[in-house]
Amino acid sequence: MNLTRRMMLAAATALALVPAAGMAQETIKVGEINHYKRMAAFAEPYKMGIELALKEINADGGVLGKPLEFVFRDDQGDPAEAVKIAEELMTRDGAVMLTGTILSHVGLALSSFAAEKGYLYLAAEPLADSLVWASGNPNTFRLRASTWIQAAMLAEEAAKTDAVKYATIAPNYAYGQDAVAAFKENLKRLKPEVEFVAEQWPALFKIDAGAEVQAIERAKPDAIYNVTFGTDLAKLVREGGDRGLFDGRNVYGLLTGEPEYLDPLGDEAPEGWFVTGYPWYAFEDGTPEKAFVDAYMEETGETPKIGSLVGYLTAQSIAAAIEKAGATDTAALIEAFEGLEIEDTPIGPLAYRAVDNQSTMGAYVGTLALEDGKGVMVDWEYKTPDGYLPSDEEITAMRPAE
Repeated sequence: MNLTRRMMLAAATALALVPAAGMAQETIKVGEINHYKRMAAFAEPYKMGIELALKEINADGGVLGKPLEFVFRDDQGDPAEAVKIAEELMTRDGAVMLTGTILSHVGLALSSFAAEKGYLYLAAEPLADSLVWASGNPNTFRLRASTWIQAAMLAEEAAKTDAVKYATIAPNYAYGQDAVAAFKENLKRLKPEVEFVAEQWPALFKIDAGAEVQAIERAKPDAIYNVTFGTDLAKLVREGGDRGLFDGRNVYGLLTGEPEYLDPLGDEAPEGWFVTGYPWYAFEDGTPEKAFVDAYMEETGETPKIGSLVGYLTAQSIAAAIEKAGATDTAALIEAFEGLEIEDTPIGPLAYRAVDNQSTMGAYVGTLALEDGKGVMVDWEYKTPDGYLPSDEEITAMRPAE
């Protein structure tokens, strides 16, 4: 190859590398990992919430003078795949931190990986208490209200009734196990005489609803605590409704009032259950909640889900942390997230507690009713975690020594 030819190839190679290097510096990238194919009905609204927030953030100048970019990757709901993708995002794609996941066992895998590798992980949606308590680490923060917080709110309502014998049903993995343990502990503290006469543990998304309903009915409980969601919830509601399982019994449902799970039930939505959820259709004009709903519907043409709100708050949280840090290295971002405060969000002020890296996001609680052939939450209210958490000393004792 002659000199001229070698020089031309070298110049072309150099020019080809410039845009890639330039792009790495033009945006601040966040690696977002979720179950987009396996749980599309839940992950897609979350993604659209992120995209709405990014549009607003970048229209306002981005962060540190640069656009904020999320790199979305699908882990198929597989913890090993999620860890593999996380490494690629951080080492190949130039992400400054990681976020995402819905399923708790995937979130726990990413949390351990982040601690091992020295990355920052904001667990957006996983709910298992162990994520920030028993398995907590300095590199992991969590946005959504934990199973403990939401279960404690349901237990508070349950304690007001005459029910003494309870049955529980929950998917048999970290989220379900933590959710049942939290409800039992909180309810027994409020009403020591209660007893749990049946505990059903169907495999996630593989429920045999007929068998589960029969087992609960045989135990003759006064009330039922339900933690199933998605297709498992739909099967349980249909089978339980057909067999009269819920007649004359108080039922408490974790997440049951969230549109992702309530809307597919249509006119089969159970009435009278006390649940946590997201009553987007009932927000009043002039509130931050309604402003978000309107902006989301205008941008997407769809009604919001709880995932939409979580996605929006995820991007808001990350943008605020980067601005507070004034840098994108992990140490600076971790320090910024500790005690981070964000004043203007759709749910009002939001902060991240230094004691356990858990946000102060609360939950909407209310009663299910049928209106126009679909389930809605009525008599609802938004509750913050205040008064529903263990003491800071108890939480510190639960977390591994740092």
